[in-house]
Amino acid sequence: MRRTARLLTGTVLAVAAAGLASPAPAYAGDARATGGLEVSPSSVVPGERATVRTAACGEDGAAAGDASAVGAGEFPLAPGAREGETTGGFQVPPSAQPGTYEIVATCGGSGKRVTGDLVVTLTAAREQVYPRGSVKTGVGGALGPDPVQTAAGVAALAVAAAGGTWLLHRRARGDGI
Repeated sequence: MRRTARLLTGTVLAVAAAGLASPAPAYAGDARATGGLEVSPSSVVPGERATVRTAACGEDGAAAGDASAVGAGEFPLAPGAREGETTGGFQVPPSAQPGTYEIVATCGGSGKRVTGDLVVTLTAAREQVYPRGSVKTGVGGALGPDPVQTAAGVAALAVAAAGGTWLLHRRARGDGI
């Protein structure tokens, strides 16, 4: 028993140490810092414009972009407003289907290839959709379509509550039932 506990403890400690030693994962928002391609906005509806940025091309800043996966074709990237950043953009075609598409940029001087993802949806991510209407379950509600039946049900519950209270009161006095 003690040997199994030591073995499990050692395994857990080794896994924890490996987890602490590993580098932090790169997220989509860190694309420029990791030399990837940042696509902004990351989620678009067909017909919208998308912008791409990268720091992977260095000081040269010239690159060729390829958005043919989504149907937009090739587009140029030029030095951006920030130093060492290359920027370009393209129009997502109105005929684009929902899905995730890989956008590619190839740096002019070095030939380095960087990629980023673009998500095409049918609804804009900025819109919040709230549910409306009622749920059709077939059970009916407390205030159904017939107010006479509702009133009769409420009256029956009131009579039952009053009768129960009266019986409990009699029992407490010792009158019996």
